[in-house]
Amino acid sequence: MITTNICEPSRAKQVIVSKGPFSVIEYEKDLSIDPKDAQLSYFASKMDVRKRQLVVDITYENGVITQRGMMQMMMGDISADTGLTGMRDLVRKLAGSVVTNETAVKPHFTGSGKVVLEPTYHHILLEDLKEWESGIVIEDGMFLACEDSITLKVEARKNLSSLVLGNEGIFNTVLYGDGVAALESPVPIDELVEVRLEDDVLKIDGNMAIAWSPDLEFTVEKATSTLIGSAVSGEGFVNVYTGTGKVLIAPVRKNRGISHPKEG
Repeated sequence: MITTNICEPSRAKQVIVSKGPFSVIEYEKDLSIDPKDAQLSYFASKMDVRKRQLVVDITYENGVITQRGMMQMMMGDISADTGLTGMRDLVRKLAGSVVTNETAVKPHFTGSGKVVLEPTYHHILLEDLKEWESGIVIEDGMFLACEDSITLKVEARKNLSSLVLGNEGIFNTVLYGDGVAALESPVPIDELVEVRLEDDVLKIDGNMAIAWSPDLEFTVEKATSTLIGSAVSGEGFVNVYTGTGKVLIAPVRKNRGISHPKEG
């Protein structure tokens, strides 16, 4: 039998969110920092630049798939395999890894105990696929872990405009099924804007969407009905999501043409 204090709060850390088998630990202070780096570490933590770590509770009934190379510790009767079903599956996953930033083979952990992943400075989102109904499309490199009841696929864009002008990648990772997925987000959940569509249209100036429902039709269109209007308005092409589903948007990431506040 194994017991651990990894999820118990301390002066350095606390669990900030739990969902399904996943718990996210956030290290509020780096107590082992070198004295010469203390000032930088202090102000970084004040700006929410902190280490975060994913802890997974695994049971004999439910396993977990993780990003390759992220396992730090396994506690208990845990075993890992590749999750491959044969050579055809390997070839398919290798092909998918070429066109996305996701690794081809992801370890599959089963048994009873805990798996602890490596710390990251990214923000960790825990998304229940039941809240997405038809699944979730994610930006390349966002996948961290998911329950093994979830299926991961690589799918291509369905129309020419989104392929050429969308800036959301030609191929994307799509998660289907029931269960919870852990995603590495470039921004905290507090900065994300969630938009739900019901037979409606969302237009975004740029590739600010980090996740969206696969049932939404994604196209790229002119911001106005004419090229002259687009030129006069200063708006060119926009990413358009049409139908019923959900979109997560990071509106303050990589903004163009925003001046910084002046000193004094």
